Amino acid sequence: MTQAEQLAEFVVQTSYDDITADARQMLKMCALDALGCAIGALDGGPIRMIRAQIEDFGGAERCTMIGGLQTTPDRAAFYNSALVRYLDFNDSYLTKGETCHPSDNLGAILAAAEYANRSGREFLAALALAYQVQCRLSDVAPVRAKGFDHTTQGAYALASGVSKALGLDQAKTAHAIAISGTAFHALRVTRTGALSNWKGLAYPNTAFGCTHAVFLAMRGITGPLEVFEGNKGFMDAIAGRFEIDWSREDLGRVTGTILKKYNAEIHSQSAIEGILELKREHGFTAAEVARVEIEIFDVAYHIIGGGEEGDKTFIRTKEEADHSLQYMIAVAMLDDRVMPEQYKHERIQRHDVQALLKKILVRPSEAYSQRFPNEMPCKIKVSLHDNRVLVKEKQDYEGFHTNPMRWETVVQKFERLSGPYTDAALRLKIIDAVADIDSLQIAYVMRLLAKVKVPAL
Repeated sequence: MTQAEQLAEFVVQTSYDDITADARQMLKMCALDALGCAIGALDGGPIRMIRAQIEDFGGAERCTMIGGLQTTPDRAAFYNSALVRYLDFNDSYLTKGETCHPSDNLGAILAAAEYANRSGREFLAALALAYQVQCRLSDVAPVRAKGFDHTTQGAYALASGVSKALGLDQAKTAHAIAISGTAFHALRVTRTGALSNWKGLAYPNTAFGCTHAVFLAMRGITGPLEVFEGNKGFMDAIAGRFEIDWSREDLGRVTGTILKKYNAEIHSQSAIEGILELKREHGFTAAEVARVEIEIFDVAYHIIGGGEEGDKTFIRTKEEADHSLQYMIAVAMLDDRVMPEQYKHERIQRHDVQALLKKILVRPSEAYSQRFPNEMPCKIKVSLHDNRVLVKEKQDYEGFHTNPMRWETVVQKFERLSGPYTDAALRLKIIDAVADIDSLQIAYVMRLLAKVKVPAL
């Protein structure tokens, strides 16, 4: 068998019963966290544009968009995935050479599960598969350093999860994986230099394309089954040689997923927690700050600190702000929080944060780089105008796998993000539905999400 066929065999043979109790709980936490992010993004500018386009283009009313409209499965996958991703507040998975956001798969798998009238158990099995495939490919076949985006591995994860949700057989699943893996390799320029709306839409676009591809495979369209190992395939053209024995894989990789405490790029989380702790402990104000020096692991430095992916002190947009450690630390000192409101255009443009972020110096530490990704280490040194020097060293944050977030904390985050678009009764029903999704049908969950209030265009 080709590697795509071996992966397809793994997809077909696994089930809800293969998910451990710990993995099931983490899947539910990630799902509730992602739904909070999605509902909280309903008023985002790009989200409004996508909703207007779907309303204009129409499509068979087969699947639910959060907020109540009905559209085709691929468009529902795109829209709901865009909601999950827009705030840049959903979960992450870290390896030495790659970072991904596995709940980016949620929108497509919800659409497929609703289309096929699946149970919550079947949905969890499909979601667990998507997490497993994306995380394991990130482990062994990172592509960031080669100039490709993490959505590249996501194509294989989406094809696997959507195929599982639709109940495709092994042969059609293999072709779905082959088509998706061949067609959707995105460039890393998405997240370097002057960042655009596409930073938050690249994975939703992959979800749209892969959902479409899986439906084509369901109808009998074939793809290149040697997509992994073949001539000019994924290994040959992008990833290099790697090995995964899919027959020995389980569905537990979700337990290595981490959740965000702050609305900020994942590698910034420990530094943001550290600066807020320093401020609470010593009571200084942003006006007293002369200089901030941050030593951090190399991945954070290169992605958000001004290393390989560009200057992070020239900030104009939300997308640039939530990928600038300098901006995020500055706004945390000024506002005592980093949440969606810290990325409003008027907040980004204010002189206080623009001036303060230029006082922040970020540099990589070899010692900290060696400790990542098992830790998220950093050291923050704040020099004040009165000559005091305050220092804080961190190794993790609340939400990291060494200091995991509790269900109750995820519920609080969900309630905060979804509050403007739901009443208390609906929020409680959604929370309870995710907690008890094993005994429900996905159609019930989608009916609840349809009741969320969408802001007027």
